[in-house]
Amino acid sequence: MSHANGPITGRRPTYAPRGMVTSSHVLASEAGVRVLRAGGSAVDAAIAANAVLCVVYPHMAGLGGDGFWLVGRRGSSHVEALNASGPAGARATIDFYRERDHVQIPNRGAAAVLTVPGAVDGWHQAHERHGKLEWRDLFDDAIFLARHGAPVSRSLSDWMHQDVSVLHTHGAADVFLPGGGPLREGDRIGLTHLGDTLERIAHHGARAGFYDESAAERLLAGLGDDSPLRPSDLSAYHAVWVEPISVDYRGHTIVEFPPNTQGFAALQIMKMLESDDVAAWGDSTFEYYHHMAEYVKIAFADRDAWLTDPDFVDIPLDRLLDADYLAGRRGMFHPERSLDMSEIEPGIVFRPGTDRRVPMGDTCAFGAVDAEGLVVSAIQSIYFDFGSAVLGGDTGVILQNRGSFFSLDDAHPNALQPGKRSFHTLIPGMVLRDGEPVISFGSMGGEGQPQTHAALLTRLIDFGYDAQQAVESPRWLMGRTWGTQSRNLSLEARVPPEVVRQLELTGQPVKMLTLWNDNMGHAHTIRLDPRHDFLEGAADPRGDGSAAGY
Repeated sequence: MSHANGPITGRRPTYAPRGMVTSSHVLASEAGVRVLRAGGSAVDAAIAANAVLCVVYPHMAGLGGDGFWLVGRRGSSHVEALNASGPAGARATIDFYRERDHVQIPNRGAAAVLTVPGAVDGWHQAHERHGKLEWRDLFDDAIFLARHGAPVSRSLSDWMHQDVSVLHTHGAADVFLPGGGPLREGDRIGLTHLGDTLERIAHHGARAGFYDESAAERLLAGLGDDSPLRPSDLSAYHAVWVEPISVDYRGHTIVEFPPNTQGFAALQIMKMLESDDVAAWGDSTFEYYHHMAEYVKIAFADRDAWLTDPDFVDIPLDRLLDADYLAGRRGMFHPERSLDMSEIEPGIVFRPGTDRRVPMGDTCAFGAVDAEGLVVSAIQSIYFDFGSAVLGGDTGVILQNRGSFFSLDDAHPNALQPGKRSFHTLIPGMVLRDGEPVISFGSMGGEGQPQTHAALLTRLIDFGYDAQQAVESPRWLMGRTWGTQSRNLSLEARVPPEVVRQLELTGQPVKMLTLWNDNMGHAHTIRLDPRHDFLEGAADPRGDGSAAGY
C-alpha cells in the first residue's frame, strides 16, 4: 500500500513506534495511552478509553449501553469477536407492549428500556482474556473526570441544545442541563453519581459492581412497570465470544462482526466493489460515488430482510457473502441510472416485515494497538443521543434504548422476543494481510457505518491514502440515519460540483450538506505500517478525538 497518494488534508497522521489509541475524544485517547505506558495491553487501553468516553461523551457512550469488539494479534490470522450486546428481558414480549396500547416500542422513556446493557461485562470478558494491568487501575481517569468535572465538547454541547425537551421530559435534565439549560463548549460538567458507579465497578468488579442483584436493583430503580427489564435479567447476562465474518479483497481479508450486527452489509459492498477497477475511477469522481450509492442500496435490501439475532433466525450468511451470488446482485447496477432504494427486493427472501423503523445511533468507535502486537477494534453505544434519556436510579448511568428498534410485527425478522438481541448497527472492523492484522478501523453513524467502512477501505487499499487522508476525504451517506426517513444521497460540500451534476442526471436523490458534516460519523483507524514498523493513527475532525501514541 502506497502512502504518497491523495490530497493533503487538515491533519497529518500520528506515527508512533510502540503503542497507539484512537477515539472520538482526545481525553479518552490520552487515557488509553497512559495505560499503555504503564504496561497495559491494547485491551486494557481500550477499556480505559471507553470508560472515559462514558464520561466525556455521555450522549454517545455509556455504561448503560452495548459494545462489540474485534481482537487480533500480529503474527496470527485468528481474530476474536466479543458480542457485548444485551438481550431483551424475560418479560419483554410483544404482548407486554400491546397491553399498554403501544403500536410500536417508544423511542424514549422507561418503556424504551428493555434490553440488558452489555458493555460493562464486555470489558470484563475482554480483560479476563487479554488484560495485563489490574482491573481497578483502568478507571482512574474516568473516575477523576466524572467527580472533578469534564470539559464539554462541541458535540456534547450541540446535542444538549438539540435534546433540551427530551432531557427535561425523561428526567435527565438535572444532570445534563444544570441550571435548566444546555452547557456551552468548554464549560465544566460534573457527573458525581457516575463517578461513584465507576468506582464501584473498579473496586468490586463488573459483576458485583453492576450486574449482581443488588447492583442491578439500584440501576433499574424508578423504571416501574413501564419497562419489562428486571434485575434478574442483568444478573443472568454474560457477553459471548463469537466467530467474526470476512471476505477477501485485493489481497486483503476484511473482517467484520457477524449478526446481530450489520457487518455482512459492509462485506457485501466490498465484495461487489472487488470486480470493479476502483483505482481507475479515482476518488471523489462520479463513478466512485455512483457505484458506492448503488451497492449500498443493494446490500441494505438484504440486510433489512435478514438482520436480527442469529439464535432466533437461521441467517444464510454463506450465501449472502458468496461471490457468485453477489455478482448476480451487482448485475442490477446501471452506469447511467439510479435504482430506487425503496423498490429493491432482497436476493434471498425471508418474510420481510412491514415495520421499516429507522436504525440510527450515537456511537463511539475506538481502537488500540500495544507494543506486543495486540490489536483492538471496538465500538460502543447507548443507541439514540442520550439513549432512553432515563437515568438508572442514583447511578448516574443513562440506560440505552436499543430495544426500541425491535418490531412489534410478529412476521418481522427483528420481532421482539424475550432473550433476543436486536438488529444492531454497530460494527468494528479489521483488515488482515499476509495472515496478520494491518488495519483497525471503525466509525459511528448508524446506517452510515458500512458506507464509511467502504470509504475508508477503498481510500486506504485502492487509492493508497495515508490513514488521515482516508478519514478526512469527502464522504457520502446513502439513505436514512440519525432519526430521519431520508432516501437521499447526502454528500459533503467538498464533492466537486460537476460530480454532483452527473449524479443528479442519473436520478440520484442528491442532498448537499456542509463541508465537514457530523452526519457522516466519526471515523478512526490505526494502520500497522510494515515499511518502518510504525503505527499510523488517524482520528476524525468531524468529532472531538485524536490518535495518540508513544
